[in-house]
Amino acid sequence: MAELPEFYFRVRENTSSVFRVDTENHYRRIEMHEIAMVNIRNGNIKAHGAHELTADETTAITQWMEARRAPLKRRDLEDIHRTIDHLNETAHWAQSRADDADLEDFTDRLLLAMHDLRSVLVRKKAERVNRDQSR
Repeated sequence: MAELPEFYFRVRENTSSVFRVDTENHYRRIEMHEIAMVNIRNGNIKAHGAHELTADETTAITQWMEARRAPLKRRDLEDIHRTIDHLNETAHWAQSRADDADLEDFTDRLLLAMHDLRSVLVRKKAERVNRDQSR
């Protein structure tokens, strides 16, 4: 059997609980002791309970967070590409197969969401253009 890692990270949406894996105990069972809670987005690391993080633990957690950010960013971008595909499929469905009741059910919510997205994208585009022109 492969050797278990020293730490286990229980991943949630934006955070992760960090456990120290212990197999060197009296019963030879796998025990996991929670040592910290980390926020992937802002980089905060908080020790769990009365546990004081060692330098090695902090280093391992920081390295894990850095490695974790790459696949999260990749997933975000994949989600955006899927959203574009869904919008195209929705447009085709609305034009070719939706009846009045179907359209009434979602039109206002979708228009508001699209308006919100458009506003954000236009503002961000203007910020990039202004920043590029001032260089």
